[in-house]
Amino acid sequence: MARGKMEASLAATCFTPSQFPPPGYPEVAFAGRSNVGKSTFINGIIQERLAHVSSTPGKTRSINFFKIRHKKDFLLVDLPGFGFARRARTERKAWADLIGQYISGRKTLVLLIHLVDFRHGLLENDRKLQEWAGDHKVPVQVVFTKIDKVPKGKWASSLRKYSDPPFLTVSEPLMVSMEKGWGIREFESFLDSYLGALNY
Repeated sequence: MARGKMEASLAATCFTPSQFPPPGYPEVAFAGRSNVGKSTFINGIIQERLAHVSSTPGKTRSINFFKIRHKKDFLLVDLPGFGFARRARTERKAWADLIGQYISGRKTLVLLIHLVDFRHGLLENDRKLQEWAGDHKVPVQVVFTKIDKVPKGKWASSLRKYSDPPFLTVSEPLMVSMEKGWGIREFESFLDSYLGALNY
């Protein structure tokens, strides 16, 4: 069965909180360490090239809001990558501050999709992101990316290892490989169900 295509359009590109669009539609934000495959993931689920894909970690420096028309309309929010981006420390701090202010102050944020590279699990900055979200009562869904880079026989043991200490996720962590096309339908089903349960 063919996947239902989402209609998407850029709503805003923001370098400071003052540029955030007025609250309206529910917002689903996507965050992850630099080079986690976030742009590829977003483009894959939207089925068109929205987010810029680069071999240079930390390419996205702004928060980008995309209006998505689907079963239920929402704003997809592409947050800057964090972690080992080859940028000046002051610039990395500015990105972290921008992400923090978005997560802490955005009343229309209904879900944070936390993308984690399955080869590495949750690192220090991933735990910090989870702490931010937990402190501000923002629901989080963990999605492990690049699962094709880990032998299937090691998936279960890797999941157990990454879950100690436990991490925030509203359902069982989802596992995807955009390169192989694995897990995309499962993610879409989860997102449709989650948004469908919201009262808006």
